[in-house]
Amino acid sequence: MFKALINYFATGPDKPKLTDEAKINRLYEGKRRSVYLSLVMGYGFFYTCRLSLSVAKKPMIDAGILDPQQLGIIGAALLYFYAIGKFANGFLADRANIRRFMSWALMSSALINLLFGLTSQFIFFVIIWGLNGWFQSIGSAPSVVSLCQWFSNKERGTRYGIWAGAHNIGEGLTFIGTSFLISVLGWRMGFIGPGLLCMAVAVVLFFTLADRPQTYGLPHISDYKKDYSAGKPTNESIGKLQIQVLKSPVVWIMGLSSSLMYVCRYAIHSWGPLYLQVAKNYSIMESGMLIGVNTAAGLLGAMSSGLLSDRFFNSRRNIPTLLYGLLLTSSLIFLYRVPPGHHWLDIAALACFEFAIGGLIVFLAGLIAVDVMPKKAAGAVKGVIGLFSYLGAASQDWISGFLIESGKSTVAGETVYHFDRAFYFWIGASLLSMMLACLVWNVRPKE
Repeated sequence: MFKALINYFATGPDKPKLTDEAKINRLYEGKRRSVYLSLVMGYGFFYTCRLSLSVAKKPMIDAGILDPQQLGIIGAALLYFYAIGKFANGFLADRANIRRFMSWALMSSALINLLFGLTSQFIFFVIIWGLNGWFQSIGSAPSVVSLCQWFSNKERGTRYGIWAGAHNIGEGLTFIGTSFLISVLGWRMGFIGPGLLCMAVAVVLFFTLADRPQTYGLPHISDYKKDYSAGKPTNESIGKLQIQVLKSPVVWIMGLSSSLMYVCRYAIHSWGPLYLQVAKNYSIMESGMLIGVNTAAGLLGAMSSGLLSDRFFNSRRNIPTLLYGLLLTSSLIFLYRVPPGHHWLDIAALACFEFAIGGLIVFLAGLIAVDVMPKKAAGAVKGVIGLFSYLGAASQDWISGFLIESGKSTVAGETVYHFDRAFYFWIGASLLSMMLACLVWNVRPKE
């Protein structure tokens, strides 16, 4: 049974190479379009089954179902499982049939969201949300593996940036759409609605994603595009190349830097709606709209990052990374210091935050390390960095929950939550992330 399952998800054997150039071009370009559009859409929709809890926090607190510390534990469970899953599934993705691997993962996550919306038990929340983290972890690394399989080195940066911005689409749908569902139908529909939607998307992905080019009789992407800027395809085994990834100082440094950046990212995405509602007097719908609309700035930040570094810095990522890092720290300070009642200043702060995070996800969470490591081990690169990233995100969730809970006070018989300690933690993480990224300033692409 287990062996049959492994064989089902494993990449298929290479087919005899096609010789008809016209057929090769037609099949290759058709697959590239289908795969790329599916990766962008699919990766975006993964997020709608992950961030629904962020929007539902205050209604669940108000209903007496959970308190901030319990919500932090539930959020951390997802992210710790996500971190471990990113590592394990990243290594598996290098050997997987991406079409099957990614589509079934989204289907499983969708089913878990349906279950989450039908229970009220804290321990069950923790268990199934942790399991959701495992299936959610299959979204990123397979996407990057597929990008490396179907797009060459010189075109990958721009496409990677656009793909990485897909998470902003999912986040926008979550914060706006889920906020609406919860406002009208209650917190349970904030999980049931995304679950039903992602079940349909998973079926689409099953038919539109693809396995490696060689399994269709197509040449390696480097040979097809005549792009050997990262060296010719290596014949070394995937296992040996994955060991190189584990030994690489660049991968470890970028993992630590990404980990601290993810503290900031998930701080705002997990606790931002609650912060806006409690500290700045926004309604549930207003806070969801404020964060959801500004994810468009994150999409712009991600799309511009790869294009900027490819076009103006000869595919080097160091200077753009520093600029995005400075913007991230500044935006967090700005969001914290703006007093209640300044709607447009809050929008500006969140837009700058999302723009910076969009670019840094591209650089720190994958592209810099993918550039300098063998492409056959791209899944392992994403797995290692993903492990670091989501250990940071998970630790942030329970630490932030503790800091917010410990900073509460009682005013006129009502509990008031303060975010000062949490913001000091988040701002410090952004500064340290930027400093670590500077340690690989002179890294160069190579195979």
